[in-house]
Amino acid sequence: MYKSLLFRRLPLKLIKNELVAQVYGIKKVPLNNSHQWARQLSVSYVCCKKRRSPEEKEAESQGRSSIRYSPKSAEVVGIWRNMTVQELANVLNKDLDHVYKSLEFADKDSDIEYTEKTVIHNPQIIRDVVKISGCRFKIVPRPDEEVAEEENKDAFPAPPAPPEALKPRPPVVCVMGHVDHGKTTLLDSLRDTSVVDQEFGGITQHIGAFEVQLASGEKVTFLDTPGHAAFTSMRSRGAHATDIVVLVVAADDGVMEQTVESIRMAREANVPILVAINKIDKPGVNIDKTMRALAALGIICEEIGGDVQAIPVSALKKQNLDTLVEALTLQAQLMELKADPGGYVEGVVLEAQLDAKIGKQATVLVQRGTLRRGSVIVAGTGWAKVRVLNSADGRSVQEAPPSTPVSVLGWKEMPSAGDQVLEVTSEKRANEVMKWRHNQRMRDKQAADLEVISAKEAAHQQQYAAALARKRALGRFKLRPAGPRQKMIQHDDHPTLSVLVKGDVDGSVEAILDILETYDENEVVRLDLVHFGVGPVTPNDLEVAEVFKAVIYAFNVDCPPPIAVEAKNKNIAIKKHNIIYRMVDDIKDELSLRIPKSQEEEYIGEANVLQEFMVTENKKKVPVAGCRCVKGSLVRNALYRVIRGQEVIYEGKLASMKHLKDEVPTIKNDMECGLRFEDPTFSVQAGDTVVCYKMIDATNRTGWDPGF
Repeated sequence: MYKSLLFRRLPLKLIKNELVAQVYGIKKVPLNNSHQWARQLSVSYVCCKKRRSPEEKEAESQGRSSIRYSPKSAEVVGIWRNMTVQELANVLNKDLDHVYKSLEFADKDSDIEYTEKTVIHNPQIIRDVVKISGCRFKIVPRPDEEVAEEENKDAFPAPPAPPEALKPRPPVVCVMGHVDHGKTTLLDSLRDTSVVDQEFGGITQHIGAFEVQLASGEKVTFLDTPGHAAFTSMRSRGAHATDIVVLVVAADDGVMEQTVESIRMAREANVPILVAINKIDKPGVNIDKTMRALAALGIICEEIGGDVQAIPVSALKKQNLDTLVEALTLQAQLMELKADPGGYVEGVVLEAQLDAKIGKQATVLVQRGTLRRGSVIVAGTGWAKVRVLNSADGRSVQEAPPSTPVSVLGWKEMPSAGDQVLEVTSEKRANEVMKWRHNQRMRDKQAADLEVISAKEAAHQQQYAAALARKRALGRFKLRPAGPRQKMIQHDDHPTLSVLVKGDVDGSVEAILDILETYDENEVVRLDLVHFGVGPVTPNDLEVAEVFKAVIYAFNVDCPPPIAVEAKNKNIAIKKHNIIYRMVDDIKDELSLRIPKSQEEEYIGEANVLQEFMVTENKKKVPVAGCRCVKGSLVRNALYRVIRGQEVIYEGKLASMKHLKDEVPTIKNDMECGLRFEDPTFSVQAGDTVVCYKMIDATNRTGWDPGF
């Protein structure tokens, strides 16, 4: 029944006629329209095709790819808006007649009569003409269009003043040297103060600037720089802002590491050096030895035939201080120091800090002009309209002539230590300078980011080209991704210490950041600086520390009680320090705590095998080692190692430890025992050595050396 129904429904006769017509090339047209749907039916004999062998398929796939990729041979031309017909012909490298004919197709609905100078305002028509010409396009700027350069609105120092405008000024003297060689004590003796008693840890950690009135009535501005190895930037800043460098060398210690560094910085700043050999009151000091050590560094004193003045002094006993002052005065007179007290102010920021009561303030050394209240100055990324001027001893002054250090209040944005101070005409001009400098920083950042992006893009293109070549060689449109699928969110399990640094002054924060830059063990524990700033700890700092799980280091600044309570509730560690090397030791301890602990062997005891016994346990013969403890003791739950000659033949635990017939937890020295190991097939021999040990967690210390 089904067979007759199938042949009745299928138009087999028509299929046969169509097949014969196709084979013999005869086009047969049906007589009626009732069978129009059956025409042009294609039939192929699959059974007549020759199947390729696997060898032929493999040879074909290896010899050439199965997919043909046509190269992009079309030329790419640059186009822009409002092109003329002549410009379009030039970029296409065609004649005008070709462009006219292309415009007839591209702009059918327009009545414009095109000439060579006609401007094509519709960019779609330009693109269509390029496509009709068989090219591809890209958008480019007009060739003759010049990019207008932005006007430089930065502030610059004024040109040198004429000689008739120059007036004598006090010298600026920078006291430099190694830590604990008596620099601050020397300055205290010169101005009858006791700054050294107020310093934490007995070391100077800030750059100080103050004036000293000499007995002759002249004034000298002194800069006291730190001698600790951590404050290299402060010493360099002091050397470049001074006229004379007083190199303090202790007679008992001689030339030290920071002494050599101070000499190098003074030579880089091209300023004369005057040597003060301190601590001559100590017994057994050798001044000649100190001078010979200085001569080896190129500082040849007058006593041994050189031209550098060297004055032996005792800052503590105030010996020969008048001789040192005379030498300074003589050196200043020989240099004929002068400056222009009129005109716009120029200076340098020695230090900057944020006081919770006063606000932003910076210590400025005036180098040219006279700084007055109400002046508008710019420095780095900050600017100020001067509200208050305080001298080094805290007195309020109305103006500051050249070579005068003053504390300036009124900063809108706090500058950084070492920034150049320039006076501008108005607040509007200061805002222009700040905007210009901000844009310049953003451009520099974009250029740096572009280099990183270009490097990553080049690496990605190289990987993509290799994958594309492999895919085409295999004749595939897509390939399965190699390996497991990567997770969208990657969890970083690498041990990390995140720190947030707050300091009292900008110079201290700078020194701490320089120390953190020397950390070189990120492959063991990563050290991340999440934020830094000047001033006390703020609620914003707590939010940042909570997100990054950071430790807050407050260097010589206070933490308000409400913030301390909130930090304790949020389990945020706030560590206060006022000595920089103790703060560095604390950071090293935190890094050491995050180093993954390693397993180490701890030796417990040792025994010699005397004889092996076979004992019956649970109706089975098991070997037991008869041993004598010769060193330390043996512990039942410890690990054991059996050594025969120089080879370890067994490592594992014990199944039983007996003394006589009793199971015991330990065996002391010179006691005999029977040891049965967990492996029942292991057999010992007389003369074997049994070592008892245990594995303990070893605490590792970081090998980071910041240089002090």
